[in-house]
Amino acid sequence: MYDVVLLTLGSGRDAPGGGCGSGDACCGGAAEKAPGQGAAETGPGRAEERCATPRVPVLTCADTLTARGARVELVTAHSDAEIDEVLARLDAPPRPDGLTWPDPDSKTRLVVATASDGQLRAVVRRLVRRYAPPPSRRPADLPANRTVPDLPPVGVLPLDPARTGGQRDLAAQLGLPRDPAAVAAAILDGTPRRLDLLRNDGGSVTLDGALLGAADDAGRPLPWRGRVEVDDAVLSAGDDPLLACAIGNSSGYAQLDGLPLLTAADPTDGLVEVAVAVPVVTRSALGRKRVRIEVRRARGRAVAVVPRDERVPYLDDGVEGELSRKRSWWTEPGAWAVWAV
Repeated sequence: MYDVVLLTLGSGRDAPGGGCGSGDACCGGAAEKAPGQGAAETGPGRAEERCATPRVPVLTCADTLTARGARVELVTAHSDAEIDEVLARLDAPPRPDGLTWPDPDSKTRLVVATASDGQLRAVVRRLVRRYAPPPSRRPADLPANRTVPDLPPVGVLPLDPARTGGQRDLAAQLGLPRDPAAVAAAILDGTPRRLDLLRNDGGSVTLDGALLGAADDAGRPLPWRGRVEVDDAVLSAGDDPLLACAIGNSSGYAQLDGLPLLTAADPTDGLVEVAVAVPVVTRSALGRKRVRIEVRRARGRAVAVVPRDERVPYLDDGVEGELSRKRSWWTEPGAWAVWAV
């Protein structure tokens, strides 16, 4: 039988990924506001969404696992170091080359209780940092199109099983179970579903997507300028006033004021989908000016964004940031995995 670690990210100030109770919309905390919120449908983290008492789904899942014969340990991590202590249990025996590598035959299974996609990303980011070899020590058994080995599968336990809000989190997009008992069944009886991972040159990862742009107090998108390039396709050379730029590994960051941005984001096709929204001024037959939104899309292995403005706000897997220099994302096909039925 399996040893199962049920990991919850703590609520303290130093909780990785912004733990429940430290600025997350979950459990009555202040909502995490997206750049452009009110104008853009940006993914999970909206103010109207509240999770159930976090301890209830965690204990229910643990009880179900225990009843099935699993040895369950509940761990609350308040820092990256405490996450790393949990992930070390997934290590393979020492390799001759000295690299730390995941054990594909491990009898330990990891479940992450998530109040937001940002928390799940925090754990996957630590997995990448643990197992990604330095470029100078790249082993021969690493796939040519990857910088990380197959990361250990992760069970996902949403802390809001009902998901009553209007936005779908990553678990919902992937069709993963939300009921704690069903999550436990996927951990013990399911199979790994491998998914693409977006890495970026800022040292982080993206599971769902990113939305670049901001809005004024009335919710109107604020134009910004930047060069956006997907492989060899240039969506903007930096002269266009961009209302938004969506970078999608999945489909959560897909609309701007009801206008579809991403239409074919697929977390299993090895490609990233990118879209930019550009206002275009036209004239009617009577000479009146009209503004329509033009959406330019491209798909490829990598995307680079070079902001022309000083700082461009963005939301990446529900986590806020500001882009002030070039940032590149690239796909790692099938690099991470979830337990699925």
